[in-house]
Amino acid sequence: MPDRKVNKTFAVNKYEFQLSDEDMDELTHREWVGGMWDEIGRHQFDYLVGEGLKPEQRLLDVGCGAMRAGIHFAGYLDPGNYYGIDVNASLLRAAREKEMPAAGVSDRVPEGNLRETDMFVSNFGVEFDFALAQSLFTHLTLNHIRLCLWRVHRNMRPGGRFYATVKEFNGPPMREPRHQVKDPYFYRPADMRWLAQQTGWKVRWIGDWGHPRDQQMVLFTKPEGE
Repeated sequence: MPDRKVNKTFAVNKYEFQLSDEDMDELTHREWVGGMWDEIGRHQFDYLVGEGLKPEQRLLDVGCGAMRAGIHFAGYLDPGNYYGIDVNASLLRAAREKEMPAAGVSDRVPEGNLRETDMFVSNFGVEFDFALAQSLFTHLTLNHIRLCLWRVHRNMRPGGRFYATVKEFNGPPMREPRHQVKDPYFYRPADMRWLAQQTGWKVRWIGDWGHPRDQQMVLFTKPEGE
């Protein structure tokens, strides 16, 4: 991407910064969500399809941004089965106005299926079969992850699966957890097990899933019979 002058607020707090029309025209949102737009977006899609995601199932994309992966899911799932939430309204606008038309999927995602929220889930009035949080937990404190897991759990069908990526901390076991006090945050498998116990999930640390930046995959499953 060519060098351009970026609003100072962009560098100070990218979660609150709102993209301008010029930013969207220059596809700045693609860089803002981490770059590697085509590679990582397609990788997420291929992985979940390989894990059993079917077109007739509903997917919740938690922290969907400008739909780096969402454009692939929207084209694969039955119309209306892709749902995305994000804290930043301008990223959702970039998805709706730039990325979805370019990918030819605008008619497959109803207006109400993309929502701005800081509550990790919105009252869509449906239960989800799959959920995904790619590069979200890396920017959340332990308590915010716990809140996310608790709220997503309430909106998943029994047996539903929530895939989330984390950066793994490999330091000494008794080391003071400084890795958990500054963004980006690093977590251990034991942290994920504790979170699952607190929020009603079964958990499996999958680990390496081929992510180009070495983020590790964790699978949370809602127990049957709930």
